Amino acid sequence: MLPYPFAGPFDYRVPHGMTVAPGDLVQVPLGPRAVVGVVWDGEPDGSVGDNRLRPIAAQLDVPPMRADIRQLIDWIAAYTLSPPGEVLAMALRVPPPVAAATGWQIADTPPEFRQTAARARVMAALANGPLAGPALAAAAEVTHAVVRGLADAGVIVPVALAHAPAFARPDFDRPGPVLSDSQETAAAALRDSVAARAFSVTLLDGVTGSGKTEVYQEAIAACLRAGRQALVLLPEIALSGQWLDRFTRRFGVAPAVWHSDLSSKTRRTTWRAVQSAEASVVVGARSALFLPFPDLGLVVIDEEHETAFKQEDGVIYHARDMAVVRARLCAAPAILVSATPSLETIANVEAGRYRRLHLPDRHGGALMPEVVLVDLRQTPPTRGHFISPPLEQAVADTLARGEQAMLFLNRRGYAPLTLCRTCGHRMACPNCTAWLVEHRARRQLQCHHCGHTVPIPEACPECGSAHSLTPVGPGVERITEEAAAAFPLARVLVMASDTLTGPDSAAAAARQIEAREVDLIIGTQIVAKGWHFPHLTLVGVIDADLGLGGGDLRAAERTVQLLHQVAGRAGRAEAPGRVLLQTFSPEHKVMQALAHGDLAGFMAAEAAERRPGHWPPYGRLAALIVSADSAEAADIAARELSRSAPSGEGFSILGPAPAPLSILRGRHRRRLLLKTRRDIAVQGILRPWLAMQTTPRGVEIDVDVDPISFL
Repeated sequence: MLPYPFAGPFDYRVPHGMTVAPGDLVQVPLGPRAVVGVVWDGEPDGSVGDNRLRPIAAQLDVPPMRADIRQLIDWIAAYTLSPPGEVLAMALRVPPPVAAATGWQIADTPPEFRQTAARARVMAALANGPLAGPALAAAAEVTHAVVRGLADAGVIVPVALAHAPAFARPDFDRPGPVLSDSQETAAAALRDSVAARAFSVTLLDGVTGSGKTEVYQEAIAACLRAGRQALVLLPEIALSGQWLDRFTRRFGVAPAVWHSDLSSKTRRTTWRAVQSAEASVVVGARSALFLPFPDLGLVVIDEEHETAFKQEDGVIYHARDMAVVRARLCAAPAILVSATPSLETIANVEAGRYRRLHLPDRHGGALMPEVVLVDLRQTPPTRGHFISPPLEQAVADTLARGEQAMLFLNRRGYAPLTLCRTCGHRMACPNCTAWLVEHRARRQLQCHHCGHTVPIPEACPECGSAHSLTPVGPGVERITEEAAAAFPLARVLVMASDTLTGPDSAAAAARQIEAREVDLIIGTQIVAKGWHFPHLTLVGVIDADLGLGGGDLRAAERTVQLLHQVAGRAGRAEAPGRVLLQTFSPEHKVMQALAHGDLAGFMAAEAAERRPGHWPPYGRLAALIVSADSAEAADIAARELSRSAPSGEGFSILGPAPAPLSILRGRHRRRLLLKTRRDIAVQGILRPWLAMQTTPRGVEIDVDVDPISFL
């Protein structure tokens, strides 16, 4: 199997004297190039004689790819209808071999040699054991020439140095926090699932602040006690800062971390530590799924409802679901963790496929926050502002008590739209069906889909009117400006992906908040996930209706999850919390569910709406996205795909229609949607349908099985 988008593995001849087995990494010719591939499972094609096959060029001196990873690659490729070689490319992260570190030690029977003071210091430094050359020269206070002279004389000889472990072992016997009765009951059940050494899936849910992390840390301790490895997946690597601090307090050392921002050296070190089982716990992003754990005993998917687990580019897959597959292939338990479980996971619980453990109360006796709906039709902000009088007063009162407040708006930048007051021209992206977002601090307009940026023009590019461009609507930068004017003495911290660029900056922000160096936090969706701010007592949501528009199947579900998580940041210690949601639709089912704390009732009503029409999770969906360089080519290809569409009982095909983002990164996009009953697999319909297609040059058809985004 080669890490390229081929339909399957290629046959090569094994040279005389070479023995290979599935999983071995080899170098093979591909056209004029030499490439690295993996010896795959299954029988050879056999249609080409051995004498005509090209031979394997070399066998690499690296550990073979484990069988469970090869099975995972095959599974993902089959489920997502992706070329298996493209899936392999995500897993083929084998660093180049590293030579063992060498040093010097005194020869067993050193020959006679002329002693000097410098040489005597070298011999004395080696009396307690071997040392690397630079360390030896430094310890003996000599030049490298003195060391080399002793080596040339045979007095000292090279020796392989002992390998220092890359990661310290977590102390699984270290006492953890005192658990409540409900927490201990859940922890005991999770410990039992780890001890069983068998595949299972458990949903661990509970209100925000109920101590879910502390409970599943008990499962990690049980996994470590059994001598096995654990993997924890987080949806945003920026969340890892506080998580790592909590892990270190529990186990005495930090775990291994895996994400795309690591340096090449750190990735090599971590990959090898996982492969050798030196790294016993790994916390990481989606790509950590493909690490070579020799004995994976537990998989945890924290914030399992988060859409960030879905990879939308390249191989389109959901890391939550594939993590469950990885656990099954390793005979390990999987734990899905969330205060707001996805409807897909709830449906699996109801069907008996997953077990559920529920934590009903906040830890330490803290109460859930009071949620108040601010009707913007009755109490609107003053003209040109976005913070309503009730919310402004609530923030002022909170700050006056010496407590912390948060303003939440899930929109980056200063304003989502810039238009000309003279002619009405709207600043749009030339590559996407999207408006350019103003980032005032950088004096730029930016597309948040393709990254296109332009300086904010002095005059309208359409009519030429000077200083006529005006921002419309708020982003966090604009809310920050308004808050600075309303609360001039408040120490303000902005938490958005523009300002928290990685785990280190996120951890620094969390430490500032915990140390009470911040009075007012202004943030986007990144503040909704997993943070624990004990002195935060007020959360104000600027636009609670944001996200409810459009034709997204999961719009209401996602909005209630996001706002419930944001609300959960308030009142997590002794002081009670309060949440104000600014909305134009207080009667909406999402707002009513949040105001009454009835998340379960909302999810039950949502399920009842989706069941009759066989919408997920009570049916299956697959999106086919046709893209081309021109609108005409996209339309023609989409119509041809539609004409050849199959028909049958239990499924229907919707479209083609322009995608909501009908142009993305310069490509024109059309969508078709395959909808089936729950008992019909979409792959069996899609494979023969797609096999019939002959797409013209420049046209692509991407398949998204179980789509999350409908853009």
